[in-house]
Amino acid sequence: MIFKIKQFFERHFIDASAVASEDIESQLQLACAALMIEVLHADHSLEQSELDSLRSVLQDSFAIDEAHANELILLAEAERTEATDYYQFTSLINEFYTQQEKRDLVTRLWQMAYADNRIHKFEEHLVRRLADLMHVPHSAFIQSKHKASAD
Repeated sequence: MIFKIKQFFERHFIDASAVASEDIESQLQLACAALMIEVLHADHSLEQSELDSLRSVLQDSFAIDEAHANELILLAEAERTEATDYYQFTSLINEFYTQQEKRDLVTRLWQMAYADNRIHKFEEHLVRRLADLMHVPHSAFIQSKHKASAD
């Protein structure tokens, strides 16, 4: 029982002083990718073109190659399916991202919502909810939506 509790805390809470900056960066990439995948799944359909958009956004955002992006997608999909809520992702982002980085992430979330060339009401609701959890002001949320729709 104690082992399971310890495992839970190790999995869900990061001691910033004990984690190398490379590990934090990997965890942040994984958290962002999991949120992006969650937006792709929000309308209950996932097309190859959406996965291609995700891969492209990950490569551009994190300056990684295609193989690394594919691995990140697989890991993020596994994390997404195991997660019971968004806290494990948004808390990490809130701890380490600046306000501007969070706004950029919201823009990328909108890009995922637009990846199939239509916004489903569940996608919009999810992006709004995630922006709120990351403490992104409503005005920045709207600006991000307009920026993503123009791309």
